[in-house]
Amino acid sequence: MQVIQWIVNLGASVFLPILLFIFGLILGIRPGKAFKAGLTVGIGFIGLNLVITLLTTSLGPATKLMIKNYGLHLASIDIGWPAASAIAYGTTLGAMAIPIGVIVNVVLLLLGLTKTLDVDIWNYWHVAFAGSVLYMLTGNMWLGAALMIVVTMFNYFLADLSAPTVEKYYGLEGISFPHGLSAPGYIFALPFNWLFDRIPGLNKVHLDAETIQKKLGVFGDTTVIGAIIGLVIGLLAKLDVAKTLNLAVSMGAVMMLMPRMVSLLMEGLTPISEGANAMIKKRFPGKKLYIGMDSALAIGQESVLSSALLLVPITLLLAVILPGNKVLPFGDLATIPYFIALFAAVFKGDILRTVIAGEVDISISLYAATWLAPVITKLAKAASFNMGNNSSISALSDGGLWTNWVYLMMGEKFQWVGVVILFVIALGLLI
Repeated sequence: MQVIQWIVNLGASVFLPILLFIFGLILGIRPGKAFKAGLTVGIGFIGLNLVITLLTTSLGPATKLMIKNYGLHLASIDIGWPAASAIAYGTTLGAMAIPIGVIVNVVLLLLGLTKTLDVDIWNYWHVAFAGSVLYMLTGNMWLGAALMIVVTMFNYFLADLSAPTVEKYYGLEGISFPHGLSAPGYIFALPFNWLFDRIPGLNKVHLDAETIQKKLGVFGDTTVIGAIIGLVIGLLAKLDVAKTLNLAVSMGAVMMLMPRMVSLLMEGLTPISEGANAMIKKRFPGKKLYIGMDSALAIGQESVLSSALLLVPITLLLAVILPGNKVLPFGDLATIPYFIALFAAVFKGDILRTVIAGEVDISISLYAATWLAPVITKLAKAASFNMGNNSSISALSDGGLWTNWVYLMMGEKFQWVGVVILFVIALGLLI
């Protein structure tokens, strides 16, 4: 367990390049090329994290002031995914998520039940979170471990299912997203797309980033849109002129830099993906293999970022007006691009559809996060997490994830019967 914890502590930007280098050698890629590919991916992740940090540090003070200005007083603070992942891996059960995820992936690949070879090992924290919460709800560690297996199976199914759409829209050939937060968005968006196609008027509108830019000229450019949204948020936060302008430029910078960091990730992944598919074609003709990656590869897309920035003030408004909600969105406001990464792919980049479906998804997330707040608070104390001055915490991301709500409700209410039913469903879907 100490070795696993050490691996977790390395973070994706260090561990993933090492893993990809080893994987590249196994695929027969030249050592120098494999090393460069892995290193490029690591650099891309560092760059991406820097841009996300810019987004977080810029939005953070503005969000606090918006909360203060409009008198938002809600019982539980949203701590965000970095804290949620630390809590998930910090529990007794959490460290088991990585070996469970790897073993399940290998078994499913050998049985031909998945096409996804998951190298995004760090993001097994999503699996750790679900298992740890069920353990806290029931006091049954083995039940929590069993749920981890089930969640992993569902993630691979969703990754395989959404991979053709991901490949077509994002141009990510041979890549899938077994990402615990983003993958469920694919299923969530499908019925909305069917509904939108049948609403008169709305079915004739298509507002993607390219269309907006053509109609609005320079004001339709995504970098300019980012700056305008930053300006509006600054005004709502009642920042002074200098800080408002700084926020506007920072949001514009996020819109410009995020796609460039993602392109670095893709530059590093391309040789690995090509090598994997070449090996599969040679040894298993007619088979296709996807490399399972972090959905960070998608969040730099213009429609995703534009929709996410529009959803920031909308999320705060929803938190205030939804009756029964007790969670104050904060830490995960910068995580909204991950929520909607596959929405945009299903809606073919339509920003209007993405924002509308995003509002519904976030509304559900607020209620689910409210339900789980007492459990997450208890879990944080068990993991010796420093909650500061907060007496109650939650997480809008995994704490509010609709699939986690289903998994945990089944596990809590029906115990082993519920988890076995989920296992049978997951296995049936994979088959």
